[in-house]
Formats: sequence, structure tokens, C-alpha cells
Amino acid sequence: MEHIAWVIRNERTVKGMTQAELAQALGVTQDSISLWELGKRYPDTQYLAPLCRVLQISADYLLGLED
Repeated sequence: MEHIAWVIRNERTVKGMTQAELAQALGVTQDSISLWELGKRYPDTQYLAPLCRVLQISADYLLGLED
């Protein structure tokens, strides 16, 4: 889970997005983004594809299957 949290936080900040902006783009709360980035929760599967699109990353990268 640490990898997913790191990727979300890293890619969001590299893109210059706030947690609130990412949350709005995905239709979730800022608290959800915070929990994902802290590694306390995984994003639900319904958010994986939209998250990858918004952050412009592959699902394989998000899930740690590729560098």
C-alpha cells in the first residue's frame, strides 16, 4: 500500500495539484485523497482508471507493476 500512497502523493504534487483539486476531478472528498496518500485506505476500483487519467500515469505504475 505504501507504493500506491507514494505514487498518488508524488504525481499529484508533480502536476501541481492540491488534494482538493484532485478530489474534485475524481468526485471524492479531500479526506479520501488524504487517506489514500497516508496509506490508510486504497482507492476503490471504480476510481483507478479516472485516477490514472487525471494523473496521466498507467495503472501498472500506480499498482507497482512497472517503474
